[in-house]
Amino acid sequence: MDFEQKRKEFYKGIPNYWDKMYGQEYSLYDAYIIAQDESTKIRTAAKRIGHIFFKLCELLRNVDDETLIQMGFEEEVLKYIKIKSISAESVISRLDLVKVKNTYKVMEINSDTPTFIKELFYINGLITDTFNLNNPNDGEEVVLQQAVRSAVIESYETLNKEAAPNVIFTSHGESEEDTYTVKYLQELWGYPSKYVPLEELRIIEGEGLVDTDGDFIDVLYRQTFPIENLILDEDPETKEKVGLQLLDLVRDKKLAIVNPLSAFLLQTKAVQAVIWGLHEQEHPFFTEEEHGWINEHFLATYLENDVFVSNNMKYVKKPCFGREGDTVEIYDNNGKKIMEDKNKSYSDYLAVYQEYIDLPKTTFKTEDGEKEGHIMLGCFLLNGEPSAFGYRVGNRITDNLSYFLPVGVQP
Repeated sequence: MDFEQKRKEFYKGIPNYWDKMYGQEYSLYDAYIIAQDESTKIRTAAKRIGHIFFKLCELLRNVDDETLIQMGFEEEVLKYIKIKSISAESVISRLDLVKVKNTYKVMEINSDTPTFIKELFYINGLITDTFNLNNPNDGEEVVLQQAVRSAVIESYETLNKEAAPNVIFTSHGESEEDTYTVKYLQELWGYPSKYVPLEELRIIEGEGLVDTDGDFIDVLYRQTFPIENLILDEDPETKEKVGLQLLDLVRDKKLAIVNPLSAFLLQTKAVQAVIWGLHEQEHPFFTEEEHGWINEHFLATYLENDVFVSNNMKYVKKPCFGREGDTVEIYDNNGKKIMEDKNKSYSDYLAVYQEYIDLPKTTFKTEDGEKEGHIMLGCFLLNGEPSAFGYRVGNRITDNLSYFLPVGVQP
């Protein structure tokens, strides 16, 4: 059996999975091999980085509105983002990391609506079993299940209701990746619930959110629907701001959402400029040990590019809200643009400027033969604790056409 046939047979046996995206190969039939102690290095770095990000939430809840607007938040969302409803700031978040020498640097955090979940918590183990490798994510699916269950239960308890909760999992119905990611989380929840596409939910202003059976929803699991999109959501006929009405329901404890609203507080990449600014000032908000972690694991990030231009440094320009490399631009040490993503969906958002770092390269097998690409590591935090990790491989700007490269440890 040739390679293409083996790959096809392997993925054919996995239900509700998108091994191809946009009509091309996405999920590779291959594995990136790491040493056993590399898992420890990755999770140690992730724990430190997560600690720094989540500590900043305390500070952001106490700053004035003008500061939050300067960080890219829309004025309409300010009254919601300081709400802390459950113990975790974010139930499921993902760090995007790059290996530099003998450590890891963080490029960004997706604290609000990270995907790449089923790939790392489930598919990765199927690949490592097939190739007789050890799975560095072994056991993490159980931890994910516990995180999902505790998040739904704790969120429901904030509503002070007595009856069994009406739990709805939702996504944009037309996106296969979003839908199957959310349905995977629904399977892990394992108790009575429904999946309803976002477009079929209905708001009764001031009263609640209603599902397709006409029942009021208690907990809405919106893993793939970002808050920055939600606040723009309008009824196409009445032009009512239904997204803001939904957030009012959350604020008034007539609806709970997962990830909670607090997860959005860290979603702006301007947070990294705040962290770096406090670090450069040697600010006592961070301990000496935490400053050491920032120095080791964070990249210089600013709201202007002048530091990089005056020091002849390569840098990356990113929208403060954005995903999949969309609208990202790379500049050389003369300040000249040398690469950009062709998509410009987030060009209206505030930009941040970050020190450029080369992504390592690796070779990998595809249906079209062996290729070479740049790898980036995604590591999940569950309630702030390091969990499953794995690789995307593709261009220097990791975009939505990058491949999923499973990870294994040689026995």
